[in-house]
Amino acid sequence: MFDLEPGKLIVIAIVALIAIPSKDLPRVLRTLGQFSGKMRRMAAEFQGQFMEAMREAELDDLRKEVSEMRDAVKESVKLDVAFDPMAEARKQITGAISGDAKPSKDEDAAVTSFETQPSAAPQDEDSGLPPDSSKKAAT
Repeated sequence: MFDLEPGKLIVIAIVALIAIPSKDLPRVLRTLGQFSGKMRRMAAEFQGQFMEAMREAELDDLRKEVSEMRDAVKESVKLDVAFDPMAEARKQITGAISGDAKPSKDEDAAVTSFETQPSAAPQDEDSGLPPDSSKKAAT
């Protein structure tokens, strides 16, 4: 703290022994001990307050992160509620059964794009049957 090396402390002690009379030496050493004790307590108190402030700052950061995560989860739940494929399927089936609901433009485009895609299994050109049924017919 004050950058006192052992050599400097010895020089200060020798000068103190020469300058301070022997009858006042115990009182001076006691006062010096009390002063150093006060300094250590103050340093420990300052360090404790500093560490407490650091913990509070970390807690504030953690609280902020938790609230951000909570908001993200709430948004995710809102998206999950908005995207309910079973409810959409129920509406389409109910509409198809009752015959009064027309598909929307998006649904109509999805059906059209689905119908224009080629099938995964190509048809056998000779017999007009899928390849699996021609093998069964040949056996």
